[in-house]
Amino acid sequence: MNLIDIGANLTHDSFDHDRDAVLQRARDAGVVQMMVTGASREHSPKALALAQAHPGFLYATAGVHPHHAVEYTEECDAEMRALLAHAEVVAVGECGLDYFRDFSPRPAQRRAFERQLQIAVDTGKPLFLHQRDAHDDFMAVMKNFDGKLGAAVVHCFTGSRKEMFDYLDQDWHIGITGWLCDERRGLHLRELVPSIPANRLMIETDAPYLLPRTVKPQPSHRRNEPMYLAHIVEELARDRGEGAEATAAATSATARAFFRLPG
Repeated sequence: MNLIDIGANLTHDSFDHDRDAVLQRARDAGVVQMMVTGASREHSPKALALAQAHPGFLYATAGVHPHHAVEYTEECDAEMRALLAHAEVVAVGECGLDYFRDFSPRPAQRRAFERQLQIAVDTGKPLFLHQRDAHDDFMAVMKNFDGKLGAAVVHCFTGSRKEMFDYLDQDWHIGITGWLCDERRGLHLRELVPSIPANRLMIETDAPYLLPRTVKPQPSHRRNEPMYLAHIVEELARDRGEGAEATAAATSATARAFFRLPG
């Protein structure tokens, strides 16, 4: 299987001691391309540097996660625009709203989100979006940019049936992670994923977070890695009633088209 991980936080310090080995294990598991998530002023430049060090294998996003929205200043906006001028940076984000944690005040979250949506308008690059417990405001902010934005993916989707169909009705994409494999929180996703059109479905690990709970044996360190994308695609394929090879091929084709990656 040839797999594409659309969201891995490979700049996370838990990878500092063995990042090259993590990349090799991903290759050995069939991962052929990965998007390194940029989610702050600190980590977006690091994501670009990783992508530049591994051309054709790693690509980057550049953005400011709602947890870090208070750092979104004029200088930050200029930094994001400079990063997005690089060909290796293939999407704006991770950006959006998170009212579950509320690590940044909600007005600051909305302002940072709007500024990054404007960057997407100006650059024409797709959006890598985050939404948790903020669906109504998220949709309202996006509606203000109706007709101006290109492609968008709601990454690490964990929401309701209504939320999913609201996104699909806007022709946005859905990113599925190992949350699907969590018998405590992800059972509803198993019922929803058959309804996602193949050309709107992509897969991701969100490593080092969200280690699939169905991986056996569970690693003692509990760190997720891109190599487990193969496990996620097998679980996803079973829930969709199709072969893992078919799911892998479809999600990879969708990701290549979305991020405009070489074949």
